[in-house]
Amino acid sequence: MDSNQTVLVTGGGGFLGRAIVRMLVDRGDRVRSFSRRRYPELDRLGVSQQSGDLGDADAVRRACRGVAAVFHVAAKPGVWGPYEAYYQANVQGTLNVIAASRAEGVQRLIYTSSPSAVFDGRDMEGVDESVPYPTHYEAHYPKTKALAEQAVLDAARNGLPAIVLRPHLIWGPGDNHLAPRLLARAARLRRIGSGDNKVDTIYIDNAAKAHLLAERRLAQSPELSGRIYFISQDDPIPLWEMVDHILAAGGLPPVRKSISPALARFAGTLCEALFHLLRIKSEPPMTRFVANELATAHWFDISAAKRDLGYRPQVSTEEGLRRLAGWLKAQV
Repeated sequence: MDSNQTVLVTGGGGFLGRAIVRMLVDRGDRVRSFSRRRYPELDRLGVSQQSGDLGDADAVRRACRGVAAVFHVAAKPGVWGPYEAYYQANVQGTLNVIAASRAEGVQRLIYTSSPSAVFDGRDMEGVDESVPYPTHYEAHYPKTKALAEQAVLDAARNGLPAIVLRPHLIWGPGDNHLAPRLLARAARLRRIGSGDNKVDTIYIDNAAKAHLLAERRLAQSPELSGRIYFISQDDPIPLWEMVDHILAAGGLPPVRKSISPALARFAGTLCEALFHLLRIKSEPPMTRFVANELATAHWFDISAAKRDLGYRPQVSTEEGLRRLAGWLKAQV
């Protein structure tokens, strides 16, 4: 395999995409990023940037031209908004990446999915990749990620070498989603239930490294194509303990007040109804999906990633939190 290959990262300016880009540059690859806008940091890294939308099939094909591997990271996250917006970004965008990869002879596709694609609203404790897709979703993001994931698996069955990764709750320096949301809402946060529900998380550098490992192993072992892998810190932690750690990294006190899961779900149902009725576009303070996620356990057996990809988290949760605290302090 060419150690100086050209690779594409969709969403290369985002939190995970940027971390993957940095590691690819360090590895010696020629890196191209496809995002909706340009990022000065990527220019400084010497990354070739192409601007465009995942829904534009021609733009996606141009981005895939001449690359050996594609890391498809870009997606529309969140829990609120019209289904069509999620479908266009997450499903149609992925279909466009698949079609472009086939047309341009891409040798490897690494797709960033999410464990929420298989979340059915109940506890998931130590489950592996055999867990089935649910028959019902309470948010557009997990539904469209599941559809996109299935499209990648179908492409793999039909000759496109591809691996699906499911990182859970990515956090760390540079986070523009999880930590900022928690810090901004700190005063309004309430524990849901006992607070003992354990979850998996993954530090940003560990998540990025897993993607590079997947691409290398797929080149070495083509039979891995079509596989799905959960990746995490391999260190389940009570969800609200992790929330408190992130708040502490930002210099804020822990969450003390709590409500029952039933009340949280009722509040989510009510908020969704009101926001739909009043056509409010901003995200409600609570939704059914979020209530279920915050009240349940979701941690995963990552033995497949260890066995097939050689994945081991290099940065511990403790060390990651120290790095996060230092980064948050520098932002003030």
